Amino acid sequence: MQDPHRRVVVAVDMESYSKRSNVLQHRAQVAFKQIMEKACAEAGLDRNSWRIQPGGDGELAILPPQVSERAIVGKLAPVVDRLLREHNQGLASEARIRLRLAVHQGLVHLDGANGFPSDAVVHVCRLNDSPQLKQALRTHWVANAALIVSDSLYRDVIVHYQDLRPDQFAKVVAEIPEKNFEATAWIHVPGETMGGGSSRANEPRPAPSASAPAAGQVFHGVTTHGPTQFGNHNTMGNPRG
Repeated sequence: MQDPHRRVVVAVDMESYSKRSNVLQHRAQVAFKQIMEKACAEAGLDRNSWRIQPGGDGELAILPPQVSERAIVGKLAPVVDRLLREHNQGLASEARIRLRLAVHQGLVHLDGANGFPSDAVVHVCRLNDSPQLKQALRTHWVANAALIVSDSLYRDVIVHYQDLRPDQFAKVVAEIPEKNFEATAWIHVPGETMGGGSSRANEPRPAPSASAPAAGQVFHGVTTHGPTQFGNHNTMGNPRG
């Protein structure tokens, strides 16, 4: 067994794939591959360098060591969402393609006999299959993609670089009880405001100072002689006495 390598891992899965007819599954597979290739190209990612394990309705990908984590976390899902929106126009609901994307990082054995032995691989697949991510995509039915990232990637990439706004991520506990899986993660649905992220926009705003002037126009120490206009046609007459 060779030593493991620390890599970014991505799991992508298609919503409602098994409900499609054979013909629609075939079309969906073709479209999925085309969309992923185009999305990677637009995000500046070299998909040819990915180690991909296809799954019919999606894929598991082990990314090269030089990959940009900012591009994977901050660019891929929004581009996928836009390309799917273009693809899905005019299609019947059963033919639409909607994707769940999960991103994590960790140690991976690249010399497995039947895949990639790795807790990180298991983790990203569980995130992708979590009820919380599936529900997010169902709730935002206009969206075409939903992203979930592990807590470590959220803190390392989203919080520091903000290619996607942190406050547009929702913090969740991704749970699959029958798999004994539970992990903190962050969900983002492109074009939707999820809320719950780490952002100063969510902090309470300070109350206005007691000495702050009230709204409107205030004049201090003004002496006028004859009709005079101030600002938006405010008029003061001659002073009395």
